[in-house]
Amino acid sequence: MLVEHDPEAPESWDAAGAPAVDRRIDSDRVLPSRTDVVVREASDVVGGPVGRHAAIGRSRLWTPIRVLFLLALCAMAFGWFGKAACLQQAPADGNTATGTQLRLDWDNQRQYTNLCYSDVIGLFGAEKLDDGALPYRTYWFEKGADGQQVKRYMEYPVVTGMYMYGVSWLAHQWDSAHAKWGVPGALEVVLFFDLAALGLALFWLVTIWATALTARTRVWATWLAALSPLVIVHIFTNFDAIAMAMVALAILFWARRKPWLAGVFIGLGTAAKLYPVLVLVVLLILCLRAGRVREFAAAAAAAVLTWTAVNLPILILYPQGWWEFFRYNSDRAAEQDSLYRIIGDAAGVTWNTDVLNLVSLGLVVLVVVGLGAVGFSAPRRPRLAQMAFLMVAGFLLVNKVWSPQYSLWLVPLAVLAIPHTRLLLAWMVVDALVWIPRMTLYLDPDRRWLPEQWFTAAILLRAAMVLALCAVVLWQIWHPEDDLVRRRSGDGFRARPAGMLDDPAGGVLDGAPDRITIPSRPRAARPPTEPAHPSTAT
Repeated sequence: MLVEHDPEAPESWDAAGAPAVDRRIDSDRVLPSRTDVVVREASDVVGGPVGRHAAIGRSRLWTPIRVLFLLALCAMAFGWFGKAACLQQAPADGNTATGTQLRLDWDNQRQYTNLCYSDVIGLFGAEKLDDGALPYRTYWFEKGADGQQVKRYMEYPVVTGMYMYGVSWLAHQWDSAHAKWGVPGALEVVLFFDLAALGLALFWLVTIWATALTARTRVWATWLAALSPLVIVHIFTNFDAIAMAMVALAILFWARRKPWLAGVFIGLGTAAKLYPVLVLVVLLILCLRAGRVREFAAAAAAAVLTWTAVNLPILILYPQGWWEFFRYNSDRAAEQDSLYRIIGDAAGVTWNTDVLNLVSLGLVVLVVVGLGAVGFSAPRRPRLAQMAFLMVAGFLLVNKVWSPQYSLWLVPLAVLAIPHTRLLLAWMVVDALVWIPRMTLYLDPDRRWLPEQWFTAAILLRAAMVLALCAVVLWQIWHPEDDLVRRRSGDGFRARPAGMLDDPAGGVLDGAPDRITIPSRPRAARPPTEPAHPSTAT
């Protein structure tokens, strides 16, 4: 009997008439509703975990990236509303009946009592952007810590500074259009914040996109970055989203074996914020161990050339203004959020700036050397995300400045490095809550709702949480069989096939043999154990 082939059939048939494997299903994707206890319990709201026979990866509309974008937009909407109280306007003369000129209403320390303070708003006037000043060329005088007048310029690196200038120009043009043609308007500082926030939101979406693609089979792990409490509190506190997007793109292009493009984005990121250069140090360690010096050289050369091309015009035209970023950070005292401030308060001494710089720099060097030792002596070459997380976390712990929004730097790296949802969520909540006692410090004594000791306790707890994350990463580097990224396949139960990735973000490092290692004391090997329940994978 002949069986007529049906061209509309969703599956192909072999000669025996049995259905062949449907290759349109993504069988390797990690499914959080099965492997992650937090997501599994939350999924009860929509009917429970995804079914065992579900066709994963077939939806054309609700793709993982689009869902992650939606989650990120929801979090950023909460972030914008959190800052909205600081965008309130009031009559300049204080009389709502007769006042026609408007001003920003920060009366009664609204920016602190409402927890809505943002550097984006404050810098509009502080950096003379309200006057249309060109960064690095325009200067002004301020009283320094020693009481002397100090000549000041734009204190941010070139990419961030020019982004601020571009947004301020748009705000001025919008205000001009309001005066000429009656388009809806507001105070220029409000326009500046909203336009800057729109751009920062786009940078953060780029970060989510690049992080999700880098995670590969763990694409859904990026939900924790998209909905991070730190993002809700700090995405619009400053301009860090620019550098974060550059780092995420650099790691993505490295994962896709395009080292020169990775170097371009490292260079752009370093021109926006200093910390992205740490990723280059991590690549150096891992590439030396794997003998991939040529690829590292390509990334390093592209990073240096890009950074130079961005900075050189400003350096030539306005050398003193360009140097302001380095001068300002060199002269800064230990910030209130740093461990140095706590040590100084406990010892009853004030840090000498030169001594503080030397100690901080020395500890950063020790962090680099220590991670170099880890990278070369670990029984298996660490994953790129693990080393990047350790490097940035170590830098923050020993740096003299740890502004609250700096913790955002760790969010995408932590999601890629640490496959433990509850641990990451606990850290993010604690870190985000530091904002409350920090804002209390700026209130008048009769307005404060928390004593200063609460802020110190919050800082110590945050440091302890970050150290705990570092300890987990180090344990999994030394015990790679406990690393769920390497040990688990799509459904969280089967042993990972030999063809699966060793390092999803590794690029040319993924599966590469070691060329240089530091012999370490051998430890007894133990076979990987299967979790008794999916919840152990969180």
